Amino acid sequence: MSGPMGGPMGEGPTGGLSGATASREQRVPAYVPPHPPHIPRRRWVVAIVVVLLIAIPAGYLVLSGAQSRDSGQDKQRAASARTLVYEWPSRVQRRIYDVPIPDGSTYVGHYETNSWERSTLYVQFRTSPEQLGVFLEELGTSRAGLSDGTVTIPREHADVIGWDLADPSRSWAGVTVQQSPAEPEVAITVDVTKPERPRVYVVSTTEP
Repeated sequence: MSGPMGGPMGEGPTGGLSGATASREQRVPAYVPPHPPHIPRRRWVVAIVVVLLIAIPAGYLVLSGAQSRDSGQDKQRAASARTLVYEWPSRVQRRIYDVPIPDGSTYVGHYETNSWERSTLYVQFRTSPEQLGVFLEELGTSRAGLSDGTVTIPREHADVIGWDLADPSRSWAGVTVQQSPAEPEVAITVDVTKPERPRVYVVSTTEP
């Protein structure tokens, strides 16, 4: 069956598709939203580096502050540590400073200072009258060598430890010995207020 223009039914004047069919095929596809922008990996690396550059110095500042504070506290403790350590000095110290503490001594304490010019050992202990005699004999003197009423340890040395060797209510006796020029000078002051248990104070100084 031909149409009015002699063409087949369903075709247009030029023999193509009908208007409805052409319209469907020429429709614009549905809108698809674009993907979110891609952040290059290099930006992530830069961001991490920036964070590290900020965080690491801050961490060092905190650590440095803590160490500085601890160091200050250590220095403060060291400055206030000018006191006796209540234990026997080592055998080496006793030999170097020529301080032969007698066996059986009690309340033994010591403190050592060192400098370029001299080294000093401060020692105190309680002992018996017999052991006091042994101690003095080992230093080349004797109980008779002690001068009654004499304090041989200078006040500036006593003040280092906090010894009160000027108490007039106590009885003192003292002697200073140096067995040879190569050996230390040993100043000995004894509190004989209780003769049965004398307290001995010693300051031994050696110079290089």
